[in-house]
Amino acid sequence: MELGNYREDRNIIEDIEKGSIAEELGMEIGDILLSVNSIPVKDIIDYKYLISDEFIVVAIEKGDGEIWEYEIEKEYDEDLGIAFTNPLIDRAKSCRNKCMFCFIDQLPPNMRETLYFKDDDSRLSFLQGNFITLTNMSDEEIQRIIDYRLTPINVSVHTTNPELRIKMLNNKNAGKIYEILQKFSEANLDINCQIVLVPGVNDGSELNRTLDDLSKLYPSIKSVAVVPVGITKYRENLKKIDTFNRSTSNELLELVEGKQREFKLSLGSRFVFASDEFYALIDKELPKFHEYEGFPQLENGVGLIRSFEDEIDNELRQILEPLIKNKKYVLATGTLAYGFMEKMAKKIAEKFQGLQLKVIPITNDFFGHKITVSGLITGQDLLSQLIGYNSFDGIIIPQSMLKKDEEIFLDNYTVKDLTEELNIPIIPSRVDGKELIDILKN
Repeated sequence: MELGNYREDRNIIEDIEKGSIAEELGMEIGDILLSVNSIPVKDIIDYKYLISDEFIVVAIEKGDGEIWEYEIEKEYDEDLGIAFTNPLIDRAKSCRNKCMFCFIDQLPPNMRETLYFKDDDSRLSFLQGNFITLTNMSDEEIQRIIDYRLTPINVSVHTTNPELRIKMLNNKNAGKIYEILQKFSEANLDINCQIVLVPGVNDGSELNRTLDDLSKLYPSIKSVAVVPVGITKYRENLKKIDTFNRSTSNELLELVEGKQREFKLSLGSRFVFASDEFYALIDKELPKFHEYEGFPQLENGVGLIRSFEDEIDNELRQILEPLIKNKKYVLATGTLAYGFMEKMAKKIAEKFQGLQLKVIPITNDFFGHKITVSGLITGQDLLSQLIGYNSFDGIIIPQSMLKKDEEIFLDNYTVKDLTEELNIPIIPSRVDGKELIDILKN
């Protein structure tokens, strides 16, 4: 076999699932994937696409440099059970936009190194749910998404007005978004869209236009999330933009709710959903559980609070008599969710005899007080604002404050650091009602 460029990719196997095809065939951690059906594997998308047949030939380089070929018969789409050292195999594609609202451009120095990488990679959209702008891709790469059927794909649209999108993203290629979405729709790909809304820029009549345009591509476009722009105090030399207040949030929700009624009649779906932040800004009750239609954009903060409350209610209904639990916990949260968490704490306390829950809203001194969500709270803000609670049994924090796969905050503090410096256990909990109740039961 001619190796060519195979060795350059170094697709190193990091893990092998127990009981998998790879384990049965004797593949080992440290082996290098060279090709599938004699085709070099460029990235994880190539890999998943190429192994989808019922009969494949996989070339592997062993630790001693010997090359083995495996002829594999399997079920269509059955995975081999391999994980790679880099889930993309090659480097992720960096974003070349200069969006007027880019959060990364508003970060201070000395944070986690990976936070400064601007991802605009279709593979991450497919694998991890990241939203991409589609402006940093060639026609060939767009066609590859269609040919490989990378679905669902998550797209940051912001506006369908070509001139406005070019201005907002500061990229001359940004105006082609609707044309690309039409291609995806014709190929029957599933798409979720996001609109980061900037007051006075892409709201009002511009938002109305964007929603009407996107609705024409339903049901290929499954849902649209509308989220407010986030502004930190680190915006030196960046364009001045406004944030949402009570008045503009109320106007936005009136528009979205009006479009929901319209789309429910014409499409059979509400189609567009506003993030929880807008409701919290004006202290308005969230939509009912069923009105989120299965929560298609939960990770975007759309319906997360409603879903969490429903999970807590379900868990509490199963507690028929009060549980004796003489413990005290701090519930640390962002200022945005403080009122909600206070309400939840009271509900929970009614089912536990002796349990004390103190909700502490953490002011975001690190990024600035306009940042109110829990997921952007840093370790140093927790340290400075949670001194003196070491008589409690623990401080429960949302898992969203931490890196996805590691107990580390945005500013490189770790859960262990906080536990030692505050002299109290720090207990991460997913925004999951069952997990929170289970923590309190133990």
